[in-house]
Amino acid sequence: MAEELLTISDLTAGTEDKTILHDVNLTIGRGESHVLMGPNGTGKSTLGHVIMGDPVYKVASGKIVFDGEDITEKTADKRSLAGIFLSYQAPVEVPGVPLYTFLRTISQMRPELKMTPKNFRKRVSELAAQLSIDEEFLGRDLNVGFSGGEKKKIEMLQLLLLQPKLAILDETDSGLDVDALSVVSRAISSYMSDYNGSILLITHNTRILEHVDVDKTHVMTHGHIVETGDASLIATIEQQGFESYEKEAAAELADEAEGAPEGADAVAEH
Repeated sequence: MAEELLTISDLTAGTEDKTILHDVNLTIGRGESHVLMGPNGTGKSTLGHVIMGDPVYKVASGKIVFDGEDITEKTADKRSLAGIFLSYQAPVEVPGVPLYTFLRTISQMRPELKMTPKNFRKRVSELAAQLSIDEEFLGRDLNVGFSGGEKKKIEMLQLLLLQPKLAILDETDSGLDVDALSVVSRAISSYMSDYNGSILLITHNTRILEHVDVDKTHVMTHGHIVETGDASLIATIEQQGFESYEKEAAAELADEAEGAPEGADAVAEH
């Protein structure tokens, strides 16, 4: 059994006025790949952002322990330096910041990754070639004018460059054509095999899962993790969809609402 890397206990969280996640429990071991599936708008991305420490979301109760340390109250930059990486569904464009300068800056913040400028450029060039990224992109502003596939490749470049302990990949396959999906899948496999990295792959379809060895699968609906199983659960979801899970979660929410004190905030789906 793999040593625990991330442990989430009884986590309830959301925005200032909406509760989105309800009593979430999740454990990811070192070197494990976990998939979080569920219909759109059910809290999957919120969980990724809460783990990363996105200040938009507030933890109402529960605890997040990463690599043996309670990080529930730590800021996103501290979590990043500790070894957590989050890729975005839609990576943001940053005008005025050349991609190469950005990569150099973020790697220099990690003492274990510091290297001479010559060795750094060599490393970035190797990764760019591995990911079929034209080196011309390195001189362009970060993600500005890049296609969806190019942005996802740049995120994979960051993943392989930073070598985090845990990578949270949020809808990484969204909008990718067949060739880009193949490149991204190879990058994920390389990250796991070369650096013993752990992955939480958030998705609502199974296309990318054909290329990833999955250790555990979790189903989330209405902000609850309602089912956990091995990779075989993916085939069940393909055949049956999420309807039965949604009914189960809706029933749980109804029970909670009946027991809630009068005037309590309404639970919101996300």
